[in-house]
Amino acid sequence: MQFFKPYTLNLGGRLLSVDSPLVMGILNTTPDSFYAGSRCDSEELIRNRIRTIVSQGADIIDIGGYSSRPNADDITPEEEFRRLSLGLRLIKEEAPDSIVSVDTFRASVAERCVGEYGVDIINDIASGGLDPQMIPTVARLKVPYIMMHMRGNPHTMTQLTDYTDVTADVVAWLGAKAKEAALAGVTDIIVDPGFGFSKTVEQNYEMLAHLELFATLDLPLLVGVSRKSMIYKLLSTTPDNALNGTTAIHMISLMKGASILRVHDVAEAREAVTIFNATFSPKNQ
Repeated sequence: MQFFKPYTLNLGGRLLSVDSPLVMGILNTTPDSFYAGSRCDSEELIRNRIRTIVSQGADIIDIGGYSSRPNADDITPEEEFRRLSLGLRLIKEEAPDSIVSVDTFRASVAERCVGEYGVDIINDIASGGLDPQMIPTVARLKVPYIMMHMRGNPHTMTQLTDYTDVTADVVAWLGAKAKEAALAGVTDIIVDPGFGFSKTVEQNYEMLAHLELFATLDLPLLVGVSRKSMIYKLLSTTPDNALNGTTAIHMISLMKGASILRVHDVAEAREAVTIFNATFSPKNQ
C-alpha cells in the first residue's frame, strides 16, 4: 500500500498545494481518438464537453489535438494547433479559471499554447523523445511538465514491448528522463507510466500490480487508463463498455499512490477519489 503524498505545483507563479488526488478531464479536439465518445471536433461538442468536465468536478482540463492511438493519422503542427486553438478559446469563454494542460509532444505547439492562451501544464507522451526542443522549451516556459513513458511513436510502439522487468525498466527510464529535465531547468515534473503505450495487456497489469514502486522517484504520479485496451481486451468488451473496469483500476491506482487520474468520465473518477479519501483519511490509518 502506498498512500497519497501531498505535493505542490507552480502554475505561472501561483503555487498550488495538492493534498488530495486530482482528477484530470480529457478534452479531445480530434475526429479519431480511440474512444468515440470522447471525440469533439465541432464548437458545439467542445463547448458541451467543457461544461461537462467542469460541472462534474475536474481539477484540470487536459486538451489534445493529436490522436496518439496506435496507427492514428499523422497531422501537421499547424493542424494540431488549429484544433487546440478552438478548444482553448472555448475554455477561456466557458471556464476561464480552470487549470489547463495541453497534450502535445511538439515544442512549437507547446510554446504557442502557453504564450497565446496561458496554458498551465504541458503533457508530453514522449518526454521529449519526439522533439529534442521540448524539454528546453518547457524549462524556458517555466510550466509543470508531465513526462510519460513510451517507446518509439504511436505508429511503432506496439512492436516495442521487450522488457527485462517492465516496472523496473519504466521506473528507471522515467527517473533518467526526469533527471534530464531537472538539469535543463524544469522545476515541476509529473511522471506517467504510460499504460497502453509500448506495453502488452499483461505488462500493463504487471506494472499496475507494482505501481507503488514509482514512489521511489519522489514525483507526483499520473495514471491514465481510462477505457483503454488493457481493460476492454481483458474483459472482451469495447471502450464504450469499459467504464466499470476503469473505475476498478482507478481505485487500485489510488491505493498505490496515484496523484492524478486522467479520465474521460469525471464524475465517476471524482466519486472514486471521494471514497478513497474517506477510507484512507489520516484518522483511519
